[in-house]
Amino acid sequence: MANKLKSSLEVFSKSIVQPLMYLSVAGTVLILGILLTNQTITSMVPFLQLPFFATMGKIIYNSLMFIVNNLAVIFCAGIAGAMAKKDKGHATLIGLMSFFLFLNANNITLEALGMLAEPTQLGLVGTGQSEVLGIQVLDMGVFGGIILGCIAGWVFNKFGGKQFPIALSMFSGVRFPFLIMICISLLLGVAACYAWPPVQGGIASLAGMIQESGNIGLFLYGMLNKLLVPLGLHHLIYTPFQFSDVGGTLALGDTVIAGAYPIRVAEMAMVGQPFSASTYFNSYTFNNLWPYLGIGTAFIVTSYKRNRDKTRAIILPLIITAILTCITEPMDFLFVFAAPVLFVVHAVLSGISLVLLKVLNIPAATAGGIINIVVSNLVLGVEKTNWPLMIVLGVINAALYFVVFTVLIKKLHLHTPGREGEEDDVEPSTVSEAAAPADEAAASADEVAAAPAAGDPVLDLIAGLGGKANIQSTENCFTRLRVNVADESLIDEDLINHMKNSGIVRNGNDIQIIFGMEVAKVRGQVEEALENM
Repeated sequence: MANKLKSSLEVFSKSIVQPLMYLSVAGTVLILGILLTNQTITSMVPFLQLPFFATMGKIIYNSLMFIVNNLAVIFCAGIAGAMAKKDKGHATLIGLMSFFLFLNANNITLEALGMLAEPTQLGLVGTGQSEVLGIQVLDMGVFGGIILGCIAGWVFNKFGGKQFPIALSMFSGVRFPFLIMICISLLLGVAACYAWPPVQGGIASLAGMIQESGNIGLFLYGMLNKLLVPLGLHHLIYTPFQFSDVGGTLALGDTVIAGAYPIRVAEMAMVGQPFSASTYFNSYTFNNLWPYLGIGTAFIVTSYKRNRDKTRAIILPLIITAILTCITEPMDFLFVFAAPVLFVVHAVLSGISLVLLKVLNIPAATAGGIINIVVSNLVLGVEKTNWPLMIVLGVINAALYFVVFTVLIKKLHLHTPGREGEEDDVEPSTVSEAAAPADEAAASADEVAAAPAAGDPVLDLIAGLGGKANIQSTENCFTRLRVNVADESLIDEDLINHMKNSGIVRNGNDIQIIFGMEVAKVRGQVEEALENM
């Protein structure tokens, strides 16, 4: 039972990484859009105000943000395809279509039940609903996409080979999983209308309790704003505080301003008057910048040496994105599921940070990215914002995250970016003695070609895995070729070692062969050879 659970969790962890691998590229391009659209930068570089650059900046920024804002559909399709043992393209397409069905079923049911929320001046923010791909549905964050993607992947593997008599042959093969997913997607879309609102209601009730609990409430506010990001429920925490009297009120003559954000805007113009305590409900964005300097650096430093360059290439653009925009979801989802204990620690530290800002009397602006933060605080002045102390606290915060994350990652052997599998901690008993030396820096293309073999190393590798019929699926992480076989007794490690590698790790039917950074090329060679057999 334990092995089965471990295997399932490994499949999930491996599958959820697949759609995330593209976010570092998106984050890199997003930086360009930010630079072309930031008003402070364009005012300093006048030629960037030309229509061409303004339009290009808007196209780049909005297009890439569309991906960031629709991670649910990316997770659904990506996980379904990654979980599939074969015909991955069909599985991905079924996952995508299933998500479309889910969205429409949810929208139509909300309308039939009279539950569709009316947009306010802020749109659908705070209503518990949102628009996904232009369809108004319950706001479930990425949670709905992950659940549906996992179900679609499992259904595809279970029923993808089902064959029916001629009269029902149109449902045979990959079409049968789609038929099943039509039913499941529609049922889930309807069921969510009944199951999700109580969850949202519980979160809203918690917001009221937070408001009445002083610094303890502020701690919970900061913690939950981070902890609930994966479920998309963090909106229900900060929205009441930001835009309703839950976050405080301010009387200006006959006008009563409600909500922490409008109050702060009004108090910004009150020269010589300090911000009221409600402004600290705006400070949760402090946790969208400084921690990610420490988190990202910890991921790079703790990655296995042979993966460090690749990890650095993935993480650095995400750190820069967080610094310039305070957009953190791309980095959050790199570890929230792979190492949830780190995300819980992150949430707790986020709550503590908000309390410290209040205790140390630091009402500095903390939103919008480092450029907006600097400009806003310089305009308001040190006396009103105490911004130099905010920077000191931010640097200490980043250093604390680096130390805590580094220690936990190494101590608990967490599979954060660059640490997939057990690359540096393989037990000798599980690694083939015939394998190359313990250093897994792995074979280069020339070394692979020069590996000793009587025949084609790729064909020998396939034969060593029991032949085409024995190979059920092939995947790869940063350095390992992961093969699932039907019968592990057919494995011949001597044949496998005709292709130079740095070790063979066996865990039942799951065979992992360590090739290092050339693993993607090796996998391509293996899959091409399998197709031609």
